[in-house]
Parts: sequence; C-alpha cells; structure tokens
Amino acid sequence: MKYWTSNNQPSIVVSMYTGNPEVPDDVFTDVLKQISEFVRERVVPREIEIMSTDAIPDDLRHQAAEMGLFGYAIPEKWGGLGLDLVQDVEVAMALGYTSLSFRSMFGTNNGIAGQVLVGFGTEEQQDRWLPGIASGEVVASFALTEVGAGSNPSGLRTTATPDGDDWVIEGTKQFITNATEAGLFVVFARTAPATESSTGIAVFLVPADTPGVEVGVKDAKMGQEGSRTAEVTFDRVRVGSDALVGGDGDVGYRAAMTSLARGRIHIAALSVGTAQRALDESVSYAATATQGGRAIGDFQLIQAMLADQQAGVLAGRGMVREAARAYVTGEDRRIGPSAAKLFCTEMVGEVADLAVQVHGGSGYMREVPVERIYRDVRLLRLYEGTSEIQRLIVGGGLVRAARKTT
Repeated sequence: MKYWTSNNQPSIVVSMYTGNPEVPDDVFTDVLKQISEFVRERVVPREIEIMSTDAIPDDLRHQAAEMGLFGYAIPEKWGGLGLDLVQDVEVAMALGYTSLSFRSMFGTNNGIAGQVLVGFGTEEQQDRWLPGIASGEVVASFALTEVGAGSNPSGLRTTATPDGDDWVIEGTKQFITNATEAGLFVVFARTAPATESSTGIAVFLVPADTPGVEVGVKDAKMGQEGSRTAEVTFDRVRVGSDALVGGDGDVGYRAAMTSLARGRIHIAALSVGTAQRALDESVSYAATATQGGRAIGDFQLIQAMLADQQAGVLAGRGMVREAARAYVTGEDRRIGPSAAKLFCTEMVGEVADLAVQVHGGSGYMREVPVERIYRDVRLLRLYEGTSEIQRLIVGGGLVRAARKTT
C-alpha cells in the first residue's frame, strides 16, 4: 500500500494488491474515511462558491484527481482504485453529502461511461482509454440521451453507417453530462433496424476532437450548479473500425442496460447521502431555532417531520447496500437496481421537502443549504431512467418471473 498527500490535503490509500478487484476491507475503511473528510472539510465550505459561480473550482478538481476520485471504480490494472459496487455505494453516500455537481465531475468516468469500457471494451480499447479516464486526464461522457430516446434506448435516431472500413455517425444527443469538458464520447447509435434477434444498436468511442463533433453551449438548469451538460451533434463523424466497442455491432443495447443498472444503484446511494445531509441540517436547525421562546425541535409536529426523514434515510441506506450486494454476486442486476433508484430518489425528494418545511421561510432563501438541496435532488428522479421507467422495469420483471415459475 501507498500513503500520500498533496498540500496537506486528505489522501487516498491506494491499494497495491493485484489480481483482486476488491480493495481489502481495512484499506477501504481508510479510503472511505478520507473521502468523507475531504467532502466535509474541503467541499462543503465552498458550496456557495460552487453555486454562485456555476463551476467547480480548479483546485478542488485538481485535488479530486490527485486523490484518485476520477477512477475509484476503474480496476487497478488501468490505474484506478478498483472499488467494487458494494464499496462504490459507500463512497456515493459520502459524496452525496455535498453539492451533487462535485460528484458529477467524475461520475461518468467511474460510472456509465467508464463501465462500458470496463465491461465491454476490447483489450486495446481498454488499454488506450482507461488509464487516462482513471487519472482524470480524460473526461468520458455517456452520449445516449436524445429527443425521443431518453430512458428507453430503443428509440435511438442517431445512426452509424458503415463506409468501407469506417463508420459514419450522424445525430444529435442532448443533456450530455460533462460534454463541455469531455475528451471522449461513448456514443450509442443505431446501425440497423431492430429485429427479434438484434436491437441494432452499437456503441462507438469518439474522441471529442474528431471532425464533425460539435458541442453546444452549457445548459441552464434548475439546480446542480457546477454540473455541465450540453447538446452534442455528430455531423458525418467518421471513425475507424477500432472505435466500435467490443468489436461487436450488437453489443450496444446490452452495454447501455448493464451500465445503467449499475449506475442506478450508485444514484440511489447518492440520494441517501444527500438525504442524510438534509436530515442533519433539519436537526441542527430544529435544535437551535426558536419560536415563542422555545426551540422548534421541542414541538411534536417538527419531531414528526424529523422522524419521517430519519426513517427514509435508514430505509434507503439498507436498500442500496442490499441492491449492491445482489448486483455484485449476480443475484439481481435488474429489478433490485431499479427498485433502489425508484425508492431512494423519491425518498430524497420527500426528505428535502420536509427539510425546507422545518426551516420555514429560511429554507426558501438561496444560500441556505436545504434550498439548494431541494433543487438539486429533483434531477435524480429523471436521469438514468425516470421513476416511471423504474416502475415498469420492476413491475414487468416481477410478472415475467412469476410466469416462468408457472
């Protein structure tokens, strides 16, 4: 193992074990402790700065890269920390305690974009891209969503047409996280009409500087200031055959579904971390703010709100841990992830709403943490599959499973 710090900042403990994708528990305990300290001591005090400038300060980005946060879920052989999903959710809950845009800065590298390469890339593709993704030198964007194809990739209109040994990509993606900083786009495109045996969707690795790639202006969003999304247009973008992920034109849909399922558990855990922050802010305010000479926390109706918040946090924490365990063992990689995302993202919305209510008029003021949290968490019910899509996945999956047993 190797311990190191930079400018007296908390350091990550980098596991030097090889051949084991899971960081040993004693090492991970230190990793998680130092991430939590960094979040609470370095990032939380700068939340207003992040919100007001709509940007993550360069020094925080540099420190995050030095700590290995851009590649904590990338296997060690490519320079990452090699955390598995059980460990990932603990990190996500720690990161959720502060501005969600901070996590978003490196979320696609560890999550939906990076995991496509980890799970489906060829050895050559992995060796070319994953070291840079793990170090933060390359920001990878997951280019799936477009008009008419968000939570359901089967509606894709972006096309990839073979032309000799190359592919020509045409189409427009929207709401692409980190598009303005991306060095690599993981692009989903239709190569053929869907059939009973094939979805006709492939995935391509498109460097951001490829001719024909055009990134639009940064989107203006309701919340999550500092997280940058934008439209990306592919205007007759030509890439070689080595850009086809896995060297297989039919791997795209499976890659998307696998990455999204894993990402849904991560988002659920992130929601739990944010709900914990909203609860802590509520308890602190209730214990100190007064009404009629009494702390408002002495009032039973306030206590009831705090109790509902606490119940949601505890239930969510248990749920994401179980979902992650079942995903890692292979027991459940479909219903569990969707159920966890559905419950936890809805739960954090309710907890955030109660937090504003506990604060009263103060909770509606722009620089009060619960006001920002209230806006930030609304997006969690939309991306990586809306709550409605999660209900369809869970309900449909249960019915299909029941039919198989009859």
